[in-house]
Amino acid sequence: EVQLVESGGGLVQPGGSLRLSCAASGFTFSSYAMSWVRQAPGKGPEWVLTINSGGGSTSYADAVKGRFTISRDNAKNTLYLQMNSLKPEDTAVYFCAKSTPPNANINYLSLGDFGSWGQGTQVTVSS
Repeated sequence: EVQLVESGGGLVQPGGSLRLSCAASGFTFSSYAMSWVRQAPGKGPEWVLTINSGGGSTSYADAVKGRFTISRDNAKNTLYLQMNSLKPEDTAVYFCAKSTPPNANINYLSLGDFGSWGQGTQVTVSS
């Protein structure tokens, strides 16, 4: 059974930083692209970043370029999201998500290709 457990969320002031983690189990973590997806109150899911299975290729939404970094440690089955220069509009529940096809080229993946999500962790950016 695929399990994805996010942690590291919390309340932070604008301009601050947070690091989220996602512990994965129940599948061969190193074979799947992973994403971070967020959902703000009253809005639909928004794709944020994706990293390929080996960790050498990433893609970012324009809203977070230069501020957020996705990384992974395949030896620890863990996905990370480093968030810097946080803004109030970054407030959302953040989910990690596993791609359905293994070893996929992330340039051809869309949000619908990520079929397994964690329970999410709340990030609130407010003064």
